[in-house]
Amino acid sequence: MLNRKRGKVLAIQRTTAFMQELMVAIDGESAPAVNYRHLSPDVFPGDLVELNTTAVDLGLGTGGVHFVITCIDGCERSEVSSIESERKVDGHIMKLRYTPLQLATLCAEEENSSYHNLLKHADSLESMPVMVASLHSLIAPIAVVFQHTVPKPARLVYIMTDGAALPVGFSRLVALLKSRRLITATITIGHAFGGDLEAVNIYSGLLAARHVLKADACIVAMGPGVVGTGTPFGTTAIETAAILDGVNALGGRPVAVPRISFADERTRHHGLSHHTITALGRLCYTNCFVPIPLLPNDEERILREQIQTGNLMRHAISRVDADHTLELLKAYEIRVTSMGRSPADDPAFFRAGGAAGWLVANWT
Repeated sequence: MLNRKRGKVLAIQRTTAFMQELMVAIDGESAPAVNYRHLSPDVFPGDLVELNTTAVDLGLGTGGVHFVITCIDGCERSEVSSIESERKVDGHIMKLRYTPLQLATLCAEEENSSYHNLLKHADSLESMPVMVASLHSLIAPIAVVFQHTVPKPARLVYIMTDGAALPVGFSRLVALLKSRRLITATITIGHAFGGDLEAVNIYSGLLAARHVLKADACIVAMGPGVVGTGTPFGTTAIETAAILDGVNALGGRPVAVPRISFADERTRHHGLSHHTITALGRLCYTNCFVPIPLLPNDEERILREQIQTGNLMRHAISRVDADHTLELLKAYEIRVTSMGRSPADDPAFFRAGGAAGWLVANWT
């Protein structure tokens, strides 16, 4: 079900290359809304717009804002927005296919791309480390600790899957990490869009990271808005299993970033999350590296038991106690939360990401 309502643009709060953040009048109240500049012309105060209100109507958290579907009245202007000019590319790969908002993109591997011949022959990641995470917020500690620890300047590429938010521009965290040069470039794969490069799938995306962007290491994770149902397999988080197998198949070094929490009150996410246990214990056919931070005694005991009972011992488990994740997030002024919790609220969660960054930095 798609809920639609009309609203009037009251103000433009913020404009980026990807979107406009708006305040709109709807149902007699003001509310935040987003207009994606890849999908709709720029709007201005006073314009009447049609909004997708579904997430707000359902009371959702991540993504709980209205989204502009189209401009109804007041949008017929002679000027063309900068994003409209920039996106007129000779690409033929449709994303959001067979929906009213499908858009054409120039994917790195397609025939009209200047990278087509390069990717036509690329078939190996050449041992490039790939850190695969199940939650978007983990990209921050991974990137900060990696870039701080790596002994020489390194190119770290973020590949965003289509497991959650599709526009990379929705993530303020990605914009912040890029502005601080902690992430070098982005690739959006599948139906995700808006990256520095577009790619058809995870395999061509990884190869583009290595051979086009010359990445020394990669992070792969979905955007904001993981889907969960309280069942072992009904979550987008377990996409990590197939990605890790793909990294192995392409000759990369797969690093599984575990989801760990001792602040989450839900039993299935206490200690090592069932997302990690299911992906690595049941669904991942090949072996990978699993960095885990050293934690206080009681927490350490719980993790060891979960690793044993979850069939994770076949993987290369590395214990990390030199990541300094919490201190580095503070020093680099990276404000990040997960499920509303800060690094101080849930140190084990963020240290798990930092442990991956530390391990890979010491390989590079």
